[in-house]
Amino acid sequence: MSQSIATVSLVVRDYDEALAYYTGALGFRLVEDRAQPTASQPDKRWVLVAPPGADSAGACQLLLAKAKNAAELAAVGNQTGGRVFLFLHTDDFHRDHRAFRERGVEFLEAPREEDYGTVAVFRDLYGNQWDLLQLK
Repeated sequence: MSQSIATVSLVVRDYDEALAYYTGALGFRLVEDRAQPTASQPDKRWVLVAPPGADSAGACQLLLAKAKNAAELAAVGNQTGGRVFLFLHTDDFHRDHRAFRERGVEFLEAPREEDYGTVAVFRDLYGNQWDLLQLK
């Protein structure tokens, strides 16, 4: 049996705002942006983004899902109760750390060396915490 997590849904305030951040500040690529209107959500879209290099079949992608009610809106930026939510692996930590900082990404700590690699926590547009991580 073979299984993988293909998509992680990330609740956002606005499709275009989120898309601009993830493709601009983080350099992700747009995989798909398709209208999916419903009676209750006439502006619903299927918006997928992925980091550079996540081109292989089965690579995990982010679904930018616009909050549709007050409860979902309240969860924007806090889907995991303030813990690191996503782990972005890189083949060159210092290149990506520098590029992210130049594009305004907020890091919550200085880079640090751990037994498993080089890591620093950053916060995305909505406050979700991520690890930027280069494994040893």
